[in-house]
Amino acid sequence: MAIKENFSGKYLTSNPIIRLLIRRFFKNIKGILAEIEFKNVLEVGCGPGFSTRYLKEFLKGKSFEASEFKEDLVKEAQERNPNVEIRQESIYQLKRENNSFDLIITLEVLEHLENPEIALKELYRITSKYCLLSIPNEPIWRILNLFRLKYLKDFGNTPGHLQHWSIRTFRKFVNKYFKIEKIKTPLPWIIVLAEK
Repeated sequence: MAIKENFSGKYLTSNPIIRLLIRRFFKNIKGILAEIEFKNVLEVGCGPGFSTRYLKEFLKGKSFEASEFKEDLVKEAQERNPNVEIRQESIYQLKRENNSFDLIITLEVLEHLENPEIALKELYRITSKYCLLSIPNEPIWRILNLFRLKYLKDFGNTPGHLQHWSIRTFRKFVNKYFKIEKIKTPLPWIIVLAEK
């Protein structure tokens, strides 16, 4: 039986270490956003809306929308973020015009996809300037899972993670469509700011 992906666990945990890691992750994102100019933003793959709630705080005064593929998560994200327009759509076929957002944010999404290159190409199509991406930093991610005695049968691989990138391999992947402006590595993630 497949284990259901838990997109909320890390945001709802009382574990002080995980909470610290999440705060550091979003502090890095806030720092990156403070260094670039943009007016409108789309978060793609917002899940249940926890990341949307963090981003909303950093994006005051900006036009901010979000989208999610899973219908039940769209509903949950809307309840969590009543002032953000959240649409149900696939990252492979976003219902948006070419170059329609200055900044696209996609956090912890690409590793769940069977065809991440199609998704990256679609993100390239709809951004006019920047794309901010985050993924788990492999193999560090799996090693930390093993230390926590999580997913031992899968050698620490989180359920639903189909893609596994290191800094080097993710840089190569993103460079197919974008020019990388900045890379941050708050444990255990990789965050990339890429420019069109």
